[in-house]
Formats: sequence, C-alpha cells, structure tokens
Amino acid sequence: MRWALVKVCLAVTAMVVVAFAVPLGLVVKEMARDRAVSNAERHGAGMGPTLSITTDREELTRAVATSEAGGNGRMAVYVPEVDGAPAFEVGDPRAGARAVEATRAEGRARTAEVPGGFVVLQPTALSSGTAVVEIFVPEAEVSNGVTTAWLVLAGVGIALVIGSVAVADRLGVRMVRPAKRLAGAAHDLGEGKLGARVPEEGPTELRLAAVAFNSMADQVVQLLANERELAADLSHRLRTPLTVLRLNTASLGDGPAAEQTRVAVERLEREVDTIIRTARDAKPRTAAATAAGPGAGCDAAEVIRERMAFWSALAEDEGREVRVAGVERPVRVPVARAELVAAMDALLGNVFRHTGEGTAFSVDVHSGEDAVIVLVSDAGPGIADPEAALARGAGSGADGSTGLGLDIVRRLAESTGGDVRVGSSVLGGAEVRLWLQRGARRGALGRRGHRARRRAVG
Repeated sequence: MRWALVKVCLAVTAMVVVAFAVPLGLVVKEMARDRAVSNAERHGAGMGPTLSITTDREELTRAVATSEAGGNGRMAVYVPEVDGAPAFEVGDPRAGARAVEATRAEGRARTAEVPGGFVVLQPTALSSGTAVVEIFVPEAEVSNGVTTAWLVLAGVGIALVIGSVAVADRLGVRMVRPAKRLAGAAHDLGEGKLGARVPEEGPTELRLAAVAFNSMADQVVQLLANERELAADLSHRLRTPLTVLRLNTASLGDGPAAEQTRVAVERLEREVDTIIRTARDAKPRTAAATAAGPGAGCDAAEVIRERMAFWSALAEDEGREVRVAGVERPVRVPVARAELVAAMDALLGNVFRHTGEGTAFSVDVHSGEDAVIVLVSDAGPGIADPEAALARGAGSGADGSTGLGLDIVRRLAESTGGDVRVGSSVLGGAEVRLWLQRGARRGALGRRGHRARRRAVG
C-alpha cells in the first residue's frame, strides 16, 4: 500500500509538472523573442527623427555609427530616391531587396530570416518616399535567458516531485503501520494467542477496523471461556454414572470380558478427568497440541495391536472376520499415544456401529520414509457421501452417533501435515485412509490446505 501511494503520487505530480512546465517553457521562449523584436523596433524607431531632418549620406552614416545598434554593426538604412538623387544604403545591410521593397509597399514593420538570426525592417515615411531601417537580431539574443529559465523550471518541477513523493511516503507510513499491526494481531489470534489486540490508531477507517477487531477478539475469548466451562460441567456430570458403573463392574467376577469392562471404565474415567482439566485450563488447546514434539511420539504398531486386541472380543461375539497387517515391526509416528488410541477407537467403533454383525473388516499399516498410512476397511454398505462424513457433526443423532469420530481422526492427521480420505475398500465397503506425515514436511500444511486438497482428490 505504501509503495502504491508513492507511485500514484509520483505519476500525478509528474503529469502536473509536465502539463505546466512545458507550456511555460514555450512561453518563456516566445517572450524572449518578443523582447528581442521590441528592442530592435525601438532602435529602428530611433532613426526616425534623423531621417526626417536629413537624408545626406554622410550625416546618416555618422548617425548610424553613433547609435547603439549601428555601433555593433547591426543597423542599416535604406534611403529611397530623393529629388533626383539615387537611392543608397548606409550601415551593414543584410536583408534582400525584395524584403525591403515589401516593407515599403506594406508600410509597416516586418521581420525576415537571415543567416545567424533575423532582421527587423522598420519603415519611416519621408517627403519623397519611404526609408527603411534594418536592425539585425542575432540568434544568441533571441535565446538569451531561455536556458536559465528552463533549468529553473526543471529544478522547481523536480523539487515538487520529490516533495510530493516524500509527503506520500509519510502518509503511506501512517496508513501501512496500523494495517500491519492489524494483520499481525489477526495472525497471532489465528495462532491461538488470544491476548492479541490492536492499538486504535491511524486513519479513521483503520481505527474503526481496530475497534472491530478488538471487539471480535474479546468475544472470541468470552465464547471460548464459556465453551470450556460448559465442557467441564458436562464432563463433571459423567462422574456420578461412571462411579456407579465402576462399582457394578466389581460384581462381574473374573474372566476376560469382565476384565476388559473394568479396564474400559478406568480408561473412561481418565478421559473424563483429562477433559475436565483441559477445559479448566486458561490456555485453549489448539490443533497443534495434538502433535508430539521433536523426537517424541509413539509406536503405531503397538497401539494398533493393543486396540485390535481390545475390539477383537466384540468382533468374535458378533462373528466378524478380522485381519491385521503391517504391525509386526515398530512404526514410529509423531503423535501422542493417547491421541492415536482415540483415533483408532473412533475408526473401529464406526465399523461396529455402522455395519451389521458378521461384517468383516481389516486394518493395514504401511510405513514409509516420510509418512505412515493406516487403512481401516470393511465389507459393509460403504459411505454414500464421503465429503459429508468428514464434516464435523455429520450424522449426529443417527444410531447414537455424535458425528465427531472422523473429525477426531482428521484433526490428528492434520496436526502432522497429513490428512484423511474416505473411499471404497477391496472388501466392498468403506475404506478410511489415515495419513500421518513425519519428517521435514510435518506441520507444513494447515487444515485449510488439506480440506482443499481433499476436495480436489475426492
């Protein structure tokens, strides 16, 4: 914006300077010529009294020699035939006979071009004819002072341009600085720095924008605080039924199913406690918090083996055929273990929730140098609208679904720079591909970029 203002001001000022300086320069040149012609006519008129007194050659020669123009060799007098005396010339004539006769015939002053300049021919009426006084005007006298005037005009024009550019630059700074502060505060707010505010300074429009931004930031902080309080309150309400559920599990006795139920209840209690602590925390949790720091993470193969062991009991009860591949060796991924566990439970839970009993499913893990891909496939009816399935809250209320499962998986993937895609599996049903990026590109792409890329591919 700053340089745009400078360029606009430079262009406008330059056009104004040219529009005024060029005509003014031409006027100066014309005025210099008019001044030279006026001086020549004045010198020529000075010979009028002498010609009215005498037409003697010697007297006229002395008169021409003593005049200012004649002394410089720039005057000549053409005397016509008087009382039978032949016509003659005195001084330094330069004009041709045709120009002299034309001046006599017209009876008014005129100019004629000659080598080195021009001459002014001034007629003077005598009793027996018309004498003509010639004044030579050299080219140097015509352009005298014109170059200096043009240089002064050019200097003034350049000074005006520089001054206008300096003023535009200062005005641009007054506009650009508040705009940069506003952009920086918006970026900080987007990064999760909820304390970002903008000084309400600068031009009126930018001050109004700063006021609106600060008001919006305050509203966002208030909404997040309300959301955290609501999440904490709702999570706290789960404590009572969880306590009853935990007490009831003690009466289930021994056995794999009873032990798994007790483990699930304990894990559910831990998750509820984590939600309460996170909701009560003053710092809101961002998407980047899902990813582990450099050198941290978990073994995806170990997590998948554990979760498949957990869900295999239910799969056996429902008569589902289960296949797991690619978990024989450790597969490190840059995400927290708890987050990956939640994502796998969401994917596997969707299989049990949205497919009928006896439907087969499989989990395949593909480990590469830069990424880890987890494929969860089933032989169910598939997903009619993959784009809608990935939207947060889609399908909520149907079969007890909250519509947040795939959104949890998507946020986990995007925290590493990966993504989630839904398609058709080789088993004939749905296939969810979880791509976890690792290495130099991790975190390079944001949520918006992955949504755009998912739309382009899907």
